[in-house]
Amino acid sequence: MDLDVAQVRAFVRTAEELHFGRAAGTLAISQQALSKRIARLESLLGTELFHRGGNGVRLTDAGRRFLPPARRTVAAADAAVAAAVGTDRPLRVDVWGHLYAPMRTLAQVAGRAGELTLGHGRDLPSVTTALLHGDIDAAFGRVHPPLPAGLAHRLVRLEPVDAVLSAGHPLAAATALRPDQLHDSVLWAPGALDRLDFLHQFANRFGIRKTATSVNLGLTHFLAEIAEEPRRFSLVPADVSLPQVPGLRSVPLIAPTPLYAWSLLWRTGNGHPGLNGLATACVEEAGRSRWLEYDPTRDWLPEPLTSGPGPRSE
Repeated sequence: MDLDVAQVRAFVRTAEELHFGRAAGTLAISQQALSKRIARLESLLGTELFHRGGNGVRLTDAGRRFLPPARRTVAAADAAVAAAVGTDRPLRVDVWGHLYAPMRTLAQVAGRAGELTLGHGRDLPSVTTALLHGDIDAAFGRVHPPLPAGLAHRLVRLEPVDAVLSAGHPLAAATALRPDQLHDSVLWAPGALDRLDFLHQFANRFGIRKTATSVNLGLTHFLAEIAEEPRRFSLVPADVSLPQVPGLRSVPLIAPTPLYAWSLLWRTGNGHPGLNGLATACVEEAGRSRWLEYDPTRDWLPEPLTSGPGPRSE
């Protein structure tokens, strides 16, 4: 019995996602094409691999037995391609938005994503240029439109942000704040606001009329500038480990909670097999750590919740 690697890959992705639409997206194919691949594989094996019903998609007993060797089959196929075409080198990954510490998230998946070579951080325009020129294979940070043609991304994590403000700020004693309560405060930005899409959209959405910009000299310097002025505030992802800055308060935002969206970004057509390993590691950790929880009645995102298709190597 000869297995078709594309069909086995379709099964593995669907088993990981337990959702035909999302699995199709990670492979950059239509849901109909994915369903056909799995149906042909089930016909070849003579058994169903998934339960399909009103309660969603679940693996059958045969599917659970088939999954571990199927993963090994896909990995072996990727390794064979890498050996033949000379892509047996570390995956080159860079980040942007370093003030918000993107390496925190990559560090949680790097050990399961194969060998990586990490860059030192750029801005989004520099990252997109490097990807299009082939200088790097993937990047990680907050994606916002417009992206140049030839690039694709996958949403990896939605992280709540907190307000950071001076201890002398009139609202500093609050245990939590609504974003609109900050409308009379000064939004302190680490650069020109029109280049900082998340802060720019936050200001527009919640009526923040007063803004001021600084020079980005790192998180400690940025927070110290906020602490020294009672009317200033800014936003920092909730899981960022803040340096010890005297006179600074961090307060959760609620009703709604703003979410900062982290994505994996790559050039379409990049055949490096490490891309699939990194994307799979991100998917698995997102499920394990509930990184993609989103409730539109409770949370706020600057743009619709979307995730581009994943890399493909078939």
